[in-house]
Amino acid sequence: MVREGFSVLLGAMPGIEVVGEAEDGHEAVAKVTELRPDVVLMDVRMPRMNGLEATREIVAADCGAKVLILTTYDLDEYVYQALHAGAGGFLLKDAPAERLAEGVRVVASGEALLAPTVTKRLLAEFSKLGRAHPHQHERVADLTERETEVLVLVAQGLSNSEIASRLAVAESTTKTHVGRVLVKLGLRDRTQAVVFAYEEGLVTPGG
Repeated sequence: MVREGFSVLLGAMPGIEVVGEAEDGHEAVAKVTELRPDVVLMDVRMPRMNGLEATREIVAADCGAKVLILTTYDLDEYVYQALHAGAGGFLLKDAPAERLAEGVRVVASGEALLAPTVTKRLLAEFSKLGRAHPHQHERVADLTERETEVLVLVAQGLSNSEIASRLAVAESTTKTHVGRVLVKLGLRDRTQAVVFAYEEGLVTPGG
């Protein structure tokens, strides 16, 4: 019933077409291979294969589908791992229909999407993992000073337009910088850039 409800809500939104539904992770992976959607709304807890495993398989298949995680909880135990696996972001299931539709559009465009109500707890997870080691990753050294600055701003949750305003440059210039950062670091999208920046200590929770 919940899945059908999401389908009806999104199908009524302009510019969005729901092309399929899946009951579990195995079926989700199969449907993505068959239907080639732009965005997959992925539940976390499912029978047979959970959302984390399904996200890994979908991202590994490199079929162009972005994954948006939906969770009932403020911070499900799998959410951090799902983002690390390549998910484009996550929202809570109680988000308004308009917010869900906007989330689909944001993730489809390659932007990172982190629900405001869970961001602090997600960042706390980085602290507990203890992985940060400032500037030690050799890939960081490949970035220019401006590209590193852009990466930090992306990790702080700023959009391209906000970064452009902060740096007093054109938005097109910001997009170019973001693209170069992703290529140099071998990252798929902005969400992975956020994870990378926190893991490498370029940004710290609360800092």
